[in-house]
Amino acid sequence: MASGYVGILVSDPWLQNQFTQVELRSLQSHFLSMRRELGSVTLDDLPSRMSKLKIVGENLTEEERVSFLIESYQTLDEEVDFELFLRVYLKMQAHANARMGGGAKNSSAFLKAATTTLLHTISESEKTSYVAHINSYLGEDPFLKRYLPIDPSTNDLFEIAKDGVLLCKLINVAVPGTIDERAINTKRALNPWERNENHTLCLNSAKAIGCTVVNIGTQDFIEGRRHLVLGVISQIIKIQLLADLNLKKTPQLVELVEDSKDVEELMSLAPEKLLLRWMNFQLKKTSYKKTVTNFSTDVKDGLAYANLLNVLAPEHGNPSIFTVKDLLERAKLILEHADRMGCKRYLTPKDIVEGSPNLNLAFVAHIFQHRNGLSSQTKQISFLETSPDESQVSREEKAFRLWINSLGNSTYIDNVFEDVRNGWVLLEALDKVSPGIVNWKIASKPPIKMPFRKVENCNQVVKIGKQLKFSLVNIAGNDIVQGNKKLILAFLWQLMRCNIIQLLKNLRSHSHEKEITDADILHWANTKVKNAGKSSHMNSFKDKSLSDGIFFLELLSAVEPRVVNWSLVTKGESDEEKKMNASYVISIARKMGCSIFLLPEDIIEVNQKMMLTLTASIMYWFMKQPTEERPCGAASDSETGSLSETISNSTMDDTASETSSTEDNVNR
Repeated sequence: MASGYVGILVSDPWLQNQFTQVELRSLQSHFLSMRRELGSVTLDDLPSRMSKLKIVGENLTEEERVSFLIESYQTLDEEVDFELFLRVYLKMQAHANARMGGGAKNSSAFLKAATTTLLHTISESEKTSYVAHINSYLGEDPFLKRYLPIDPSTNDLFEIAKDGVLLCKLINVAVPGTIDERAINTKRALNPWERNENHTLCLNSAKAIGCTVVNIGTQDFIEGRRHLVLGVISQIIKIQLLADLNLKKTPQLVELVEDSKDVEELMSLAPEKLLLRWMNFQLKKTSYKKTVTNFSTDVKDGLAYANLLNVLAPEHGNPSIFTVKDLLERAKLILEHADRMGCKRYLTPKDIVEGSPNLNLAFVAHIFQHRNGLSSQTKQISFLETSPDESQVSREEKAFRLWINSLGNSTYIDNVFEDVRNGWVLLEALDKVSPGIVNWKIASKPPIKMPFRKVENCNQVVKIGKQLKFSLVNIAGNDIVQGNKKLILAFLWQLMRCNIIQLLKNLRSHSHEKEITDADILHWANTKVKNAGKSSHMNSFKDKSLSDGIFFLELLSAVEPRVVNWSLVTKGESDEEKKMNASYVISIARKMGCSIFLLPEDIIEVNQKMMLTLTASIMYWFMKQPTEERPCGAASDSETGSLSETISNSTMDDTASETSSTEDNVNR
C-alpha cells in the first residue's frame, strides 16, 4: 500500500531518483502524520515539524528553518503536497550540509558554488559575465534571437530560462550534438507539459555532459530560482571553456611534461588542474617565482596574470603593469592587455582583486583557448594514437564516470581509472545502489596516506561485489588499487546493471522478490513494441538490426505515444540516417525522463551494454508511471509484474553471459 501511494504522489522522475524506497516510505509516513494531525499542511507548518528529520532537524534550529523558507518562497501560506514536501526537505538538507561544511568537497569551485551550498544570493558579476557569454554564443540562434541580447542589469535571464530552450541550446554550445534540437519544444507559447519536457531534457543532458544537478528539479527552472539556474549555467559554461584542456583536443599539451612516462599522469588530470599546470608552465618562462595553486587568492595581486599575458602576447604589453601599486589599477591594465589580445573579459578588475574563483577560472580558460603559447609541432607519442578498442574503453569510462557523478556522492571524479583506486568512490557508489551494504567502520576516507588502507577499501569493494553476485573470479582489491582498466570497467558495468535491476525490482510490486534478468527486460521491450502494433523485434542486446534506431523509437512511442515525431525519423539506411535516428532516440529518452549516458555511436555500433541500460531505463520510466496515467493499450501492473514468473530466472541473454566470459578472460 505504501509503495503504491508513493507511486501516485511522486510523479516527477527526478524527484523519485533522489531517494531510496526506504527513505521515501519514512518521509511519507512523516508527511501523512502531519496531514492527519493538521488536516492540510502549509509551508508555515514545516519548520516546527521537521525537527525529527535526519540532518535537517539535527543541524538547523527552528528559527533557521523558518528563515530558510522565507528566503526560498514568496509566501508560506502555500499548501504542501508530498512532492513539495520532498523538495523542501532536499533543499533544506543541502542547506544544512553547507552550514556544516559538507557537500562535494572534492569538486571544483564551480560545482560547490553552483549546486551544493545553495546560497540564496547570487553574484551579479557572475550573472553579468554569463549573460555576456550567452549573448555572444547564442545571439544568432534562429529561435532565441528574438529574446537576445539579454540585459544583465535585469532578471530577464531567469525569465527566458523558464521555458528550457535557452539551457538546452547552451548545452549544445558547450558540447555540440548532446541534444538533438528536433527534440526541443520551441513553440512561442509552451504549455506546462512542454516546459516540463524541456527542463527534463535539459537536466538529463546536463548530467550527460558532466554537470552536477543533485537536488535540482524541473520545478526550480519553471519557478526561475535564480541561484539554481545560475549554478547550472555556470557549470555548462565551464565545461565549454575547458573543453580543449585534454590531449585529444590539444595534443601540444604534451609539452608540459619532460618525459613521455608522465603523459599518462597528464591525461588523468582534471581540466582545472591541467589549466593550472599550463599556467605555471608559462610562468616559468618569466621572472615570476611563485606557483599558482588556485584561481582565487593566488591571482588577487594580478602579478601572475601580468607575467602570463606578457609571455603570451608581449606585443600588447604595458610596462607600467609591473610598477603600479594600486591592485585595482593593475587589474584594469591586465584586462586592457587581454582586450588587445582579443580575449573576452569574463570578469572586472574588482573580480580579480576579490579573487572570484569561477570568473578567474573562466578568464584563464578563455586565454588558453585564444592563445596557449604552445608549440605547433606536436610530439609524436603513442598515447595519442588510440585504437578502436581504446576508443571503446574511453567511451565506457566516460559513461561510467558520468553515471557515478550523477549519484550525488561526496567525491566528484574526473578520471575513473585514477579516482577509484583508493576504493572510496566505489564504496560510496555501492552504498547508493544498495543502502547499508557498506561497513563504514572499517573504511578509510581520503586522503589516504597508507597504501594498505587503499587495499582494505578495495577488498571490501570486491567482497560486496561478490555479495551482490557480481562475476569477480580471481579479482582482489589490489587489482583495483593497481588501476587494472579491464577489471575496473567490468566491475563498474556490473554495478551500473545492478543499480537499474534493483530500481526495477523495487517497482515490481508483483515480482515476489524474484530476480529480474536481462531476458525479462528483453521480453518486456519486445512485448511493448508488438502490443503497439509495430513489427520491430530485437533478438538480443547485440542484434545488429538495432543500429538504425527504429526499434527504440517504436519502444519509446509505445510507452509514450506523444513523444516521437515520426516525420523527423529517417529510414536508417545510410550511416548519416542512422546517426540522426540514434541522436533522436537519446534526446527523446532524456526528454521523457530517462537518465542515460550513452552516445549515438553506442547505438550505431550496437554496444550491447549500453543497449541493455537504455532499454532498462525506458522500462524503469514506464514502470514508475501511475497506472491511470499510462497510455491506452499499456500493459497493466499485473502483466508487467508477472514477467519474472513467466520467464525462467536462470535464463540470461548474451549480454550477461558475455560479461562473465569477458571477466574470466581478463583473469586468465
